[in-house]
Amino acid sequence: MKVLLCGGAGYIGTHVALAFLDGGHRVGIFDDFSSGLRENVQAGSTLYEGSILDERALDETLSEGWDVVVHLAAFKAAGESMMNPSKYAHNNITGSLNIIRLCEKHAVKNFILSSSAAVYGEPVHLPIDEKHPLNPMNYYGYTKQVIEENLRWFHSLTGMNYVSLRYFNAAGYDREGRMKGLERNPANLIPVVMETALGRRQRLDIFGDDYPTADGTGIRDYVHVTDLADAHVKGAEYLLENATSLTVNLGSEEGLSVKEILDEAKRVSGIDIPYRISARREGDPAKLVASSTLARQVLGWTARHSSLTEIIETTWKAYKG
Repeated sequence: MKVLLCGGAGYIGTHVALAFLDGGHRVGIFDDFSSGLRENVQAGSTLYEGSILDERALDETLSEGWDVVVHLAAFKAAGESMMNPSKYAHNNITGSLNIIRLCEKHAVKNFILSSSAAVYGEPVHLPIDEKHPLNPMNYYGYTKQVIEENLRWFHSLTGMNYVSLRYFNAAGYDREGRMKGLERNPANLIPVVMETALGRRQRLDIFGDDYPTADGTGIRDYVHVTDLADAHVKGAEYLLENATSLTVNLGSEEGLSVKEILDEAKRVSGIDIPYRISARREGDPAKLVASSTLARQVLGWTARHSSLTEIIETTWKAYKG
């Protein structure tokens, strides 16, 4: 198949590109390198440089004809979205609608959205399945909900089919070391742990150790980025075979605490990583764990590489160089 990855030079996008290329598919990368890295544009793919806010560049690229378009070009820092909602409205909503509109113009019938568990907000029940109420607690999560809603409308009105992949916590790196560049200014826990281990940060802040969990720190569901990438390929195959739409969670279904992450990083790196306990962050739930039953049943997807050890070992390998 011929697949265009909008945001295909970013952290997740690079791994998605590798998965499609490994499957023998034709891959186009559309990226403005605002956060993606040129060194991560994979050999064998075709680069189209441009922004999803540049309708002309996007229009020209989509006019080449694609079987599937994958949208991975959203900004993703939840905290930043609360301080700068205009930035997220412009890129994540306006930019996403540009892609959807121009896909319709050029008769691209298959769309995959990089969505997020942030659409759920505070958990009402655990594990979180796709029937869980949608009540995002940050503007980033709201932008994902808005695009999912628009995709449902375009599906019903124009026949555009989509798969919305609601990621939980993406982590890890390509096991073969093919991703050369690391994320710039990461805000997620595991990259921050790695930067602290390497002395790039003074210490790790653990936000709260008094949660009702076994060790007092918050628990999250981490899924290896290679597993996420595999789900995009399976989602594209599903669209081409079934000509219908689907929304699924992607998680490991296992919760890992902050201290468990830190302890494993210490073991793998051999470094006593400095940390301090800070106050809880407002809106942080004690525990978030996915149900990925639907992804297993419909896509045949499983989180094969998402053990704590594989996540930390592949990340440490990438960071220590």
